[in-house]
Amino acid sequence: MSPSLGSLSFLIMCGNLLVITSIMYFKKLHTPTNYLILSLAVTDLLVGVFILPFSTVLSVRSCGSIEALLCKVRNTFDVFLCTSSIFNLCFISLDRYYTVCRPLVYKARITVRAVVVMILLAWTAAALLSVTITLRGLDQGKSTVKCQIVQVQTSALPGVIFGFYIPALAIVTIYFKIFTVAHRQARSIQGQAKSRTAVGRMEMKATKTLAIVVGVFLLTLSPFFLSLSFYPLSRQAILLTFIEAFKWLGWSNSLLNPLVYAFFYKWFRSAFKMIISVKIFQQDLSNSKLS
Repeated sequence: MSPSLGSLSFLIMCGNLLVITSIMYFKKLHTPTNYLILSLAVTDLLVGVFILPFSTVLSVRSCGSIEALLCKVRNTFDVFLCTSSIFNLCFISLDRYYTVCRPLVYKARITVRAVVVMILLAWTAAALLSVTITLRGLDQGKSTVKCQIVQVQTSALPGVIFGFYIPALAIVTIYFKIFTVAHRQARSIQGQAKSRTAVGRMEMKATKTLAIVVGVFLLTLSPFFLSLSFYPLSRQAILLTFIEAFKWLGWSNSLLNPLVYAFFYKWFRSAFKMIISVKIFQQDLSNSKLS
């Protein structure tokens, strides 16, 4: 594995391990919202641990019978983990919707039980989708010299629709609704508050946060899924090299998720500092306020 790809895999593992350790260790972070982030971090961690190194090794080996089988297994788990990550992002956006748009019913609707159901749905739906794509593609397999990082198959198009386009549409729609409500609430506060500067900063922060959330998701994943969708229609005008490059860009989303969904919050930053400085191994800090 090349140094750059090895570094990407290492950074994905480190970033998501920080998130997982923080949520599991610090009691202040034991909330329904953070359990969704924990599920997302586990998914992204597995991408860094298995998919990236596995993909790199298989792509440079001759495609014998064992390698061909391993390649199919790799592809199945790749679809499974990437789709699970997208579904988790979708449920996180739903949690954000209730936080901003329906705060009065948030605690009643977004309970630990409800979050567990969301997590099970995300992982189960992703598993069913990945297995279905694999089974549909068995009769389209082609013998190649190497196990390609991306295997373009017409059977994968329904998976792209249900695994990316529909969740992406849901995420963009939900966040647009959140931004609209947050903007309206800020305007309402502005009419009552004396300081316009504080409200302006509130609007700017909300705008930046939502722009980063949606922007990172679309910029890292859209190029791959769009090129994969239009490849059969382009009569192979889209080079597989570009599709593979877009695939690596999509995998980098597993590195950026911890930054977007965790590093923005001061209690996570405090938790990371304690973990990196190994203070949690010197004394019991599980009840820290993380201010």
